Amino acid sequence: RRRLRAQVEYAQRQRALQRRLRSRNVLLALGIGAVTFGIYGYTLYSVSQERFLDDLEQEAEAARA
Repeated sequence: RRRLRAQVEYAQRQRALQRRLRSRNVLLALGIGAVTFGIYGYTLYSVSQERFLDDLEQEAEAARA
Protein backbone atom coordinates (compact mmCIF):
# COMPACT_ATOMS: atom_id res chain seq x y z
CA ARG A 1 0.00 0.00 0.00
CA ARG A 2 2.83 2.42 0.85
CA ARG A 3 4.66 1.37 -2.27
CA LEU A 4 1.61 2.16 -4.39
CA ARG A 5 1.26 5.57 -2.75
CA ALA A 6 4.95 6.28 -3.35
CA GLN A 7 4.62 5.27 -7.00
CA VAL A 8 1.58 7.51 -7.46
CA GLU A 9 3.36 10.46 -5.82
CA TYR A 10 6.43 9.87 -7.97
CA ALA A 11 4.29 9.78 -11.12
CA GLN A 12 2.55 13.01 -10.11
CA ARG A 13 5.90 14.74 -9.49
CA GLN A 14 7.15 13.59 -12.88
CA ARG A 15 4.01 14.89 -14.61
CA ALA A 16 4.33 18.24 -12.85
CA LEU A 17 7.98 18.47 -13.86
CA GLN A 18 7.15 17.65 -17.48
CA ARG A 19 4.39 20.26 -17.49
CA ARG A 20 6.78 22.90 -16.15
CA LEU A 21 9.45 21.99 -18.68
CA ARG A 22 6.95 22.02 -21.54
CA SER A 23 5.69 25.49 -20.65
CA ARG A 24 9.26 26.74 -20.26
CA ASN A 25 10.17 25.29 -23.67
CA VAL A 26 7.14 26.90 -25.29
CA LEU A 27 8.06 30.29 -23.83
CA LEU A 28 11.64 29.89 -25.00
CA ALA A 29 10.51 28.94 -28.52
CA LEU A 30 8.18 31.95 -28.68
CA GLY A 31 10.98 34.22 -27.51
CA ILE A 32 13.44 32.88 -30.07
CA GLY A 33 10.80 33.19 -32.80
CA ALA A 34 10.02 36.78 -31.81
CA VAL A 35 13.71 37.74 -31.90
CA THR A 36 14.16 35.99 -35.26
CA PHE A 37 11.18 37.74 -36.85
CA GLY A 38 12.28 41.05 -35.33
CA ILE A 39 15.73 40.76 -36.90
CA TYR A 40 14.20 39.69 -40.21
CA GLY A 41 11.75 42.59 -40.21
CA TYR A 42 14.42 45.11 -39.26
CA THR A 43 16.69 43.79 -42.02
CA LEU A 44 13.97 44.13 -44.66
CA TYR A 45 13.14 47.62 -43.40
CA SER A 46 16.81 48.67 -43.50
CA VAL A 47 17.36 47.30 -46.97
CA SER A 48 14.26 49.06 -48.28
CA GLN A 49 15.64 52.36 -46.91
CA GLU A 50 18.92 52.09 -48.81
CA ARG A 51 19.06 54.36 -51.84
CA PHE A 52 22.76 54.33 -52.73
CA LEU A 53 22.22 51.77 -55.51
CA ASP A 54 19.65 54.07 -57.11
CA ASP A 55 22.19 56.89 -57.00
CA LEU A 56 24.83 54.69 -58.62
CA GLU A 57 22.42 53.71 -61.41
CA GLN A 58 21.57 57.35 -62.07
CA GLU A 59 25.27 58.24 -62.24
CA ALA A 60 25.91 55.32 -64.61
CA GLU A 61 23.04 56.41 -66.88
CA ALA A 62 24.31 59.99 -66.84
CA ALA A 63 27.80 58.78 -67.75
CA ARG A 64 26.42 56.72 -70.65
CA ALA A 65 24.43 59.63 -72.05
